[in-house]
Amino acid sequence: MPIPARVKMVEVGPRDGLQNEAKTVPVEVKVALIDRLSMAGLPVVEAGSFVSPKWVPQMADTDRVMAGIQRRPGVSYPVLVPNLKGLEGALAAGVEEIAVFGAASESFSQRNINCSIAESLERFGAVTKAALARGLRVRGYVSCVLGCPYEGAIEPEAVAVVAQRLFADGCYEISLGDTIGIGTPGRAQAMIRAVAQAVPLDRLAVHFHDTYGQALANILASLECGIAVVDSAVAGLGGCPYAKGASGNVASEDVLFMLDGMGVATGVDLSRLAQAGRYISDFLGRTPMSKVSNALAARTQ
Repeated sequence: MPIPARVKMVEVGPRDGLQNEAKTVPVEVKVALIDRLSMAGLPVVEAGSFVSPKWVPQMADTDRVMAGIQRRPGVSYPVLVPNLKGLEGALAAGVEEIAVFGAASESFSQRNINCSIAESLERFGAVTKAALARGLRVRGYVSCVLGCPYEGAIEPEAVAVVAQRLFADGCYEISLGDTIGIGTPGRAQAMIRAVAQAVPLDRLAVHFHDTYGQALANILASLECGIAVVDSAVAGLGGCPYAKGASGNVASEDVLFMLDGMGVATGVDLSRLAQAGRYISDFLGRTPMSKVSNALAARTQ
């Protein structure tokens, strides 16, 4: 299958990237980061989550972040919503898109949200139904699609079951997440082919972590399967608070450099994207986890 001529980049740094940071990131820094990312041309910037501050304190100020950002025309600013209470907060903040998050691993579901996969799907189904009734768009995530920190390998058919249920409930797009970054290109393609039997290929996205250095290879393999939506985090921010040892998401700068080099259109400006990555990395007191960003910086020294 030919590689798509255009790919939609979904920026998850401000939520998935920052949620596990020990250093508190103030509202004004989050707002500035999101505005920089949207100015870079990213069509989707995940802005936060309405979860319990007890479990994810970094996201406790998402309502104020949503109030502070400059909402650019044509840019979506989804937020993660785990339950109906979270949906109420999202609606009060004027969001137009939410995301719900399921797992393909029973053990991960229990450790992450204290319920079985079946129970989680019932819960998310209620959230999705209520959100759709209020005119919101809903995106679905499936975590642990290639491996689980507690169970090991996950069968592609298990991923397909969860993805199909989220799609049937009304999620317009399903993001397939390699939460612990253990996937390799062949396994990624096998998983995508299995899920595509249950969910149309043009409704699927991929979300890779770079724990084992395989993220870009897995993205390329996914593109070869026809996937045209890729999640990434500026400066390689993030990890998973429930997956010990999982390193950051694949860096948006590295994904864009690869896509640019392949002639794949994205509408994203690499220089502005790298500047956004350096901005948040400077605040956190470290260099970006993006090889491309660091290479670009070295060229200007």
